[in-house]
Order: sequence, then C-alpha cells, then structure tokens
Amino acid sequence: VQLQASGGGLVQAGGSLRLSCTASGRTFSTTAMGWFRQAPGKEREFVAAITWNGGSTYYTDSVKGRFTISRDNIKSMVYLQMSILKPEDTAVYYCAARNSRRLVVGRPEADFNSWGQGTLVTVSS
Repeated sequence: VQLQASGGGLVQAGGSLRLSCTASGRTFSTTAMGWFRQAPGKEREFVAAITWNGGSTYYTDSVKGRFTISRDNIKSMVYLQMSILKPEDTAVYYCAARNSRRLVVGRPEADFNSWGQGTLVTVSS
C-alpha cells in the first residue's frame, strides 16, 4: 500500500487539526494503520494505531483524550483528529501501514512496514 499524509499546518496552542492519509492499493481494508511523528532532533515516536476494521484503537499516553484515529475503508483513508494541541505536538507526522489486519499484542507501535511522506504540524505557544 502506498500512503500520502496531508493536513498539517501552523496552529496556535489549544487549537485543532485533522490529518488525513490517502492510501492506494487493494489491501487497505485489511491493513492495520498507524500515525507516528518525529520532532526536530528527536526519534520518531508512535502516536496512534487502528485495526483493519476500526474495532480497536491505541494511543500513546501523551495524546490520549486529545487525539482520535479513525478510518474509512470505502475511501481508503485514515485520519488523525488532533485537539487541544500543545507546542510539544510540533513534529512531522507520518502515516504507516502494517501488513496485517491486527496490531501486535502489547506493542501497537510494532512492525509497521509501509510509510508515507510526512506532513508538518507546527503548534505555536
């Protein structure tokens, strides 16, 4: 599956953004998806993940209650709704796909093997 993220931009702290990821390929509807981010000078980190049918979602602790991952298998899209944004959310955000319907038990960030180009989110204080 090929991926392309979009929707990034500049937003003030406390604001909201919705990121979108367009997927191409016939396997999208049977693929677990995730969002990751990489801040300047830092390692890439897991943000959120969703199973193939949206039945299960997982979040890193720092975004729980503020971010929501969702997907539309008819449109082959995955979204990340981000609210109450903080300056520390500033990063390049990437969507990713895992070659499986499900996520690794206990490690939802593991084994993603397809990555799209990122979209930059900048949160000003």
